[in-house]
Amino acid sequence: MKKIILFALTTTLLLACNQSNKGVGVVSNSLTIKNTRLIHDTIGFAQYAWQLDSIVDRISPSDKKETGTTFKAAISPHDDYAYAGGLYHKTLQNIKAKTVILVGVAHGASIFNLQDKIILGSFTEWDCAYGPIKVSPLRDSLVANLKKESFVVHNDMMELEHSLEAITPFLQKFNPEVEIVPMLVPYMKFTDMELFSEDLASVLASEMKKQNLSYGEDVAIVISNDAIHYGSTGWGGKDLAPFDVDLDGNQQAHDKDMKIIVECLVGTLSSKRVKTFTEYTVMPEDYKEYNWTWCGRYSTPFGLLTANKLNEKLHGEALNGSLIGYRSSIKDPHIQVEDIGMGHTAPALPTHWVAYVGMGYN
Repeated sequence: MKKIILFALTTTLLLACNQSNKGVGVVSNSLTIKNTRLIHDTIGFAQYAWQLDSIVDRISPSDKKETGTTFKAAISPHDDYAYAGGLYHKTLQNIKAKTVILVGVAHGASIFNLQDKIILGSFTEWDCAYGPIKVSPLRDSLVANLKKESFVVHNDMMELEHSLEAITPFLQKFNPEVEIVPMLVPYMKFTDMELFSEDLASVLASEMKKQNLSYGEDVAIVISNDAIHYGSTGWGGKDLAPFDVDLDGNQQAHDKDMKIIVECLVGTLSSKRVKTFTEYTVMPEDYKEYNWTWCGRYSTPFGLLTANKLNEKLHGEALNGSLIGYRSSIKDPHIQVEDIGMGHTAPALPTHWVAYVGMGYN
C-alpha cells in the first residue's frame, strides 16, 4: 500500500490496496518456459548488492545482533528500507532454511480481476541484488498437487507486486543459496483461507516428508505484511485517521496495533486467534473492505494458518510466536538512502505514516 509513486503508474494508492475485483481474470494453471521475474521497485528497495551492503552497514548494531534462533515462520515488513530496514534485518536473519515459501500481499489485484484464490507464478528465477534467486522445484509440486480451485498462475500480477521483492534481497544476503516459492493472497474470505491453507499445508507436509526436509532448517515460511496505514492525507482522498493526527491520536493508532499484535500474533497460534485478526482488520459485512488498515489483512492470516497447520501435521503441535519488534515511519529513526541512489515511495508525516511488525514462530 505504500507505493504511491510506483502505483501512480497503474492506479491510485488506495485502489491498489483497496482492490475491487468483479470477476475472474485471464489466468492459467500451466507452467511456462524458463524466465526471470525482474525487479519492480528500484526506489524503496535495493537493486544492487552494493546498495544492500550499504543499507546493512547503516543498520543499528542492536538490529544485527545474532540470536542463535532459527524460525520456522516469520512476519516481515515490506515498506521502504529507509523506514524499516532494521526490522527486516532483525527478523529475517533468523530464517536459515534454503527453501523459503513467501506469502505476499496482492496490491492491485483488481487490475487483473483476481480474488479468492492463491496466486502463483511460473518464473523459474527472480532477479535480485546479488544475482538471480532460483524458484524452488517445490513450487512445481504445489502446482501439480494443489486443488485446482484453490490457485491460479498469473505472472503479470507477480511482476507488478512489490511485497515479496522487498524481502528477497535480505534472504539472499543471509543465504546466497536460498530458493523461494512465491505466492500472493488477494481478497479472500476466512472460510476459503481455512480450506486453501489446509490444502497447501497438506501438500507441503507430504512433499517435505517425501524429501526428508525439516521445518525451519530446510523449509521456512515468510509472510509479507505492513501494519497500520494511518493519516488524513495522501491516501487517495480517504481519511484513515479515526483517532486524529495529533500526537495523542497517532499514539492511539500505535496502541491499537499493539493490541492486535498481542491478542492475535504473539504466543500460541490457533485458527481462532487468526480469525480474530481478520475480525480486527476486515469488515464483517464485506470481506473486501478494511476494518483497520493493515496492508496484510489477507497474507497474514493465510500465511499463519498455513504455517501453523504445517507444524501440526509435521510435529503435532501449534507454533508459538515471539515479537521481534514494532515500529513506524514516524516514531523510529530512518536510514539515509539518497546517497546510494534510493529514496522514499511515500512520506513519513504525522498525517501519513505506516507501521511495521516483525514476528518469529517456532
